[in-house]
Amino acid sequence: MKAVILAGGRGTRLEPYTTILPKPLLPVGDVPILDIVIRQLVSHGFNEITLAVGYLAELIMSYVGDGSRYGIKISYSKEKKPLGTAGPLAQIDGLDETFLVMNGDILTTLDYSKLIDFHKKMRGIATIAMRKRNVKIDFGVIEINNRNELEDYTEKPTLHYLVSMGIYIFEPEVLKFIEPNQKLEFPDLVKKLINNKKKVFGYLSDDYWLDIGRHEDYERAQREFDSIKNSLIPRK
Repeated sequence: MKAVILAGGRGTRLEPYTTILPKPLLPVGDVPILDIVIRQLVSHGFNEITLAVGYLAELIMSYVGDGSRYGIKISYSKEKKPLGTAGPLAQIDGLDETFLVMNGDILTTLDYSKLIDFHKKMRGIATIAMRKRNVKIDFGVIEINNRNELEDYTEKPTLHYLVSMGIYIFEPEVLKFIEPNQKLEFPDLVKKLINNKKKVFGYLSDDYWLDIGRHEDYERAQREFDSIKNSLIPRK
Protein backbone atom coordinates (compact mmCIF):
# COMPACT_ATOMS: atom_id res chain seq x y z
CA MET A 1 0.00 0.00 0.00
CA LYS A 2 1.14 3.54 -0.71
CA ALA A 3 1.48 6.46 1.69
CA VAL A 4 2.15 10.16 1.26
CA ILE A 5 3.92 12.04 4.04
CA LEU A 6 3.56 15.81 3.97
CA ALA A 7 6.94 17.26 4.85
CA GLY A 8 7.10 20.56 2.98
CA GLY A 9 6.02 23.17 5.53
CA ARG A 10 8.28 25.86 6.98
CA GLY A 11 7.35 25.16 10.61
CA THR A 12 7.43 28.84 11.50
CA ARG A 13 5.86 28.30 14.93
CA LEU A 14 8.87 26.21 15.89
CA GLU A 15 11.49 28.79 15.00
CA PRO A 16 14.41 29.12 15.65
CA TYR A 17 14.73 25.30 15.52
CA THR A 18 13.28 25.19 12.01
CA THR A 19 15.62 27.82 10.59
CA ILE A 20 18.26 25.10 10.23
CA LEU A 21 16.20 21.88 10.17
CA PRO A 22 12.87 21.06 8.51
CA LYS A 23 10.31 20.21 11.18
CA PRO A 24 10.05 16.48 10.32
CA LEU A 25 13.79 16.09 11.05
CA LEU A 26 13.63 17.61 14.52
CA PRO A 27 14.77 14.94 16.98
CA VAL A 28 12.57 13.55 19.71
CA GLY A 29 14.99 12.00 22.14
CA ASP A 30 17.69 10.90 19.71
CA VAL A 31 15.37 10.00 16.80
CA PRO A 32 13.99 12.36 14.09
CA ILE A 33 10.19 12.50 14.01
CA LEU A 34 10.14 11.48 10.35
CA ASP A 35 12.21 8.37 11.05
CA ILE A 36 9.63 7.22 13.60
CA VAL A 37 6.75 7.85 11.17
CA ILE A 38 8.39 5.92 8.33
CA ARG A 39 9.25 2.95 10.55
CA GLN A 40 5.67 2.82 11.83
CA LEU A 41 4.24 2.79 8.31
CA VAL A 42 6.65 0.06 7.21
CA SER A 43 5.60 -2.08 10.19
CA HIS A 44 1.97 -1.83 9.00
CA GLY A 45 2.74 -3.09 5.52
CA PHE A 46 3.30 0.11 3.53
CA ASN A 47 5.86 -0.64 0.84
CA GLU A 48 5.94 2.65 -1.08
CA ILE A 49 6.10 6.15 0.39
CA THR A 50 6.19 9.53 -1.32
CA LEU A 51 7.47 12.50 0.64
CA ALA A 52 5.92 15.81 -0.42
CA VAL A 53 8.76 18.23 0.27
CA GLY A 54 9.45 21.91 -0.14
CA TYR A 55 11.27 23.86 2.58
CA LEU A 56 14.83 22.53 3.12
CA ALA A 57 13.90 19.57 0.92
CA GLU A 58 17.52 18.60 0.27
CA LEU A 59 18.10 17.87 3.96
CA ILE A 60 15.11 15.51 4.08
CA MET A 61 16.12 13.79 0.84
CA SER A 62 19.70 13.39 2.06
CA TYR A 63 18.62 11.87 5.40
CA VAL A 64 15.90 9.52 4.14
CA GLY A 65 17.40 8.54 0.80
CA ASP A 66 15.67 6.09 -1.52
CA GLY A 67 14.18 4.03 1.30
CA SER A 68 16.59 1.11 0.99
CA ARG A 69 17.55 1.29 4.66
CA TYR A 70 13.88 0.90 5.53
CA GLY A 71 13.39 -1.91 3.03
CA ILE A 72 10.87 0.03 0.92
CA LYS A 73 10.74 2.43 -2.01
CA ILE A 74 10.73 6.15 -1.13
CA SER A 75 10.23 8.86 -3.75
CA TYR A 76 9.84 12.64 -3.59
CA SER A 77 7.46 15.25 -4.91
CA LYS A 78 8.90 18.75 -4.60
CA GLU A 79 6.73 21.85 -4.52
CA LYS A 80 7.77 24.79 -6.68
CA LYS A 81 5.36 26.97 -4.71
CA PRO A 82 3.39 26.35 -1.48
CA LEU A 83 0.34 24.21 -2.31
CA GLY A 84 -1.18 23.79 1.13
CA THR A 85 -1.84 20.43 2.74
CA ALA A 86 -4.00 18.83 0.03
CA GLY A 87 -2.68 20.57 -3.09
CA PRO A 88 0.53 18.50 -3.36
CA LEU A 89 -1.48 15.31 -3.98
CA ALA A 90 -2.35 16.45 -7.51
CA GLN A 91 1.28 16.26 -8.64
CA ILE A 92 2.06 12.80 -7.24
CA ASP A 93 1.96 9.97 -9.76
CA GLY A 94 0.76 6.46 -9.08
CA LEU A 95 -1.99 7.13 -6.53
CA ASP A 96 -4.27 4.68 -8.31
CA GLU A 97 -5.39 2.64 -5.30
CA THR A 98 -6.40 3.29 -1.69
CA PHE A 99 -3.66 5.40 -0.08
CA LEU A 100 -2.77 7.07 3.20
CA VAL A 101 -1.82 10.72 3.67
CA MET A 102 -0.41 12.13 6.89
CA ASN A 103 1.57 15.01 8.29
CA GLY A 104 5.25 14.37 8.88
CA ASP A 105 5.33 15.87 12.37
CA ILE A 106 2.99 13.53 14.27
CA LEU A 107 3.79 11.26 17.18
CA THR A 108 1.08 8.65 17.62
CA THR A 109 0.52 5.04 18.58
CA LEU A 110 -2.42 4.82 16.16
CA ASP A 111 -2.89 1.36 14.66
CA TYR A 112 -2.82 2.20 10.94
CA SER A 113 -4.00 -1.28 10.00
CA LYS A 114 -7.21 -0.84 12.00
CA LEU A 115 -7.75 2.56 10.39
CA ILE A 116 -7.43 1.04 6.91
CA ASP A 117 -9.75 -1.86 7.81
CA PHE A 118 -12.36 0.63 9.03
CA HIS A 119 -12.07 2.65 5.82
CA LYS A 120 -12.55 -0.41 3.62
CA LYS A 121 -15.51 -1.57 5.70
CA MET A 122 -17.29 1.80 5.43
CA ARG A 123 -16.60 2.11 1.67
CA GLY A 124 -16.37 5.87 1.65
CA ILE A 125 -14.17 8.10 -0.47
CA ALA A 126 -12.21 9.27 2.58
CA THR A 127 -11.67 8.50 6.25
CA ILE A 128 -10.19 10.95 8.74
CA ALA A 129 -8.54 9.76 11.95
CA MET A 130 -10.01 11.75 14.85
CA ARG A 131 -9.22 12.39 18.49
CA LYS A 132 -11.32 13.87 21.30
CA ARG A 133 -9.97 17.19 22.55
CA ASN A 134 -11.16 19.21 25.53
CA VAL A 135 -10.56 22.96 25.58
CA LYS A 136 -10.83 24.88 28.85
CA ILE A 137 -12.11 28.46 28.48
CA ASP A 138 -10.67 30.68 31.22
CA PHE A 139 -13.50 33.22 31.07
CA GLY A 140 -17.18 33.41 31.75
CA VAL A 141 -18.97 32.69 28.47
CA ILE A 142 -22.09 34.71 27.70
CA GLU A 143 -24.85 33.96 25.21
CA ILE A 144 -27.24 36.69 24.07
CA ASN A 145 -30.19 36.94 21.71
CA ASN A 146 -30.69 39.46 18.88
CA ARG A 147 -31.86 42.08 21.43
CA ASN A 148 -28.65 41.75 23.48
CA GLU A 149 -30.54 40.06 26.33
CA LEU A 150 -28.56 37.44 28.19
CA GLU A 151 -29.81 33.90 27.68
CA ASP A 152 -27.01 32.02 29.38
CA TYR A 153 -23.84 32.62 31.37
CA THR A 154 -21.37 29.80 32.00
CA GLU A 155 -18.30 30.28 34.17
CA LYS A 156 -15.09 28.85 32.63
CA PRO A 157 -16.67 26.04 30.62
CA THR A 158 -14.86 23.12 29.03
CA LEU A 159 -15.66 22.65 25.35
CA HIS A 160 -15.47 19.23 23.74
CA TYR A 161 -14.36 18.72 20.14
CA LEU A 162 -13.43 15.99 17.71
CA VAL A 163 -10.23 17.09 15.96
CA SER A 164 -8.38 15.74 12.94
CA MET A 165 -5.22 13.80 13.76
CA GLY A 166 -3.73 14.82 10.41
CA ILE A 167 -4.01 11.24 9.11
CA TYR A 168 -6.27 10.36 6.17
CA ILE A 169 -7.18 7.36 4.04
CA PHE A 170 -8.28 8.28 0.51
CA GLU A 171 -9.61 6.60 -2.59
CA PRO A 172 -8.06 7.71 -5.93
CA GLU A 173 -11.35 9.43 -6.88
CA VAL A 174 -10.41 12.18 -4.40
CA LEU A 175 -7.81 13.45 -6.86
CA LYS A 176 -10.58 14.61 -9.21
CA PHE A 177 -11.39 17.32 -6.67
CA ILE A 178 -7.85 18.75 -6.50
CA GLU A 179 -6.80 21.19 -9.21
CA PRO A 180 -3.15 20.88 -10.30
CA ASN A 181 -0.81 23.66 -9.14
CA GLN A 182 -3.52 25.23 -6.98
CA LYS A 183 -3.22 25.69 -3.23
CA LEU A 184 -5.75 23.61 -1.31
CA GLU A 185 -6.07 22.74 2.37
CA PHE A 186 -7.58 19.51 3.69
CA PRO A 187 -10.64 21.16 5.30
CA ASP A 188 -11.53 22.72 1.94
CA LEU A 189 -11.03 19.41 0.15
CA VAL A 190 -13.27 17.60 2.64
CA LYS A 191 -15.97 20.26 2.22
CA LYS A 192 -15.77 19.76 -1.55
CA LEU A 193 -16.30 16.03 -1.11
CA ILE A 194 -19.26 16.53 1.23
CA ASN A 195 -20.84 19.13 -1.07
CA ASN A 196 -20.56 16.63 -3.92
CA LYS A 197 -22.43 14.00 -1.85
CA LYS A 198 -19.36 11.84 -1.32
CA LYS A 199 -19.16 9.74 1.84
CA VAL A 200 -16.50 10.88 4.28
CA PHE A 201 -16.12 9.02 7.57
CA GLY A 202 -14.34 9.70 10.83
CA TYR A 203 -12.35 7.07 12.71
CA LEU A 204 -12.28 7.84 16.43
CA SER A 205 -9.05 6.88 18.17
CA ASP A 206 -8.00 7.07 21.81
CA ASP A 207 -4.37 6.28 21.02
CA TYR A 208 -1.52 8.55 22.04
CA TRP A 209 -1.32 11.50 19.65
CA LEU A 210 0.75 14.64 19.61
CA ASP A 211 0.92 17.11 16.74
CA ILE A 212 4.29 18.81 17.13
CA GLY A 213 3.43 22.25 15.81
CA ARG A 214 4.33 24.55 18.71
CA HIS A 215 7.18 24.94 21.18
CA GLU A 216 5.06 23.58 24.02
CA ASP A 217 4.19 20.50 21.93
CA TYR A 218 7.84 19.85 21.15
CA GLU A 219 8.82 20.25 24.80
CA ARG A 220 6.04 17.85 25.80
CA ALA A 221 7.28 15.31 23.26
CA GLN A 222 10.76 15.48 24.75
CA ARG A 223 9.40 14.98 28.27
CA GLU A 224 7.19 12.03 27.35
CA PHE A 225 9.37 10.28 24.80
CA ASP A 226 11.19 7.88 27.13
CA SER A 227 7.92 6.59 28.59
CA ILE A 228 6.28 5.96 25.19
CA LYS A 229 9.33 5.12 23.07
CA ASN A 230 8.66 1.37 23.05
CA SER A 231 5.09 1.95 21.88
CA LEU A 232 6.08 4.45 19.19
CA ILE A 233 9.01 2.71 17.54
CA PRO A 234 8.33 -0.75 16.11
CA ARG A 235 10.74 -3.49 17.06
CA LYS A 236 12.89 -4.75 14.21
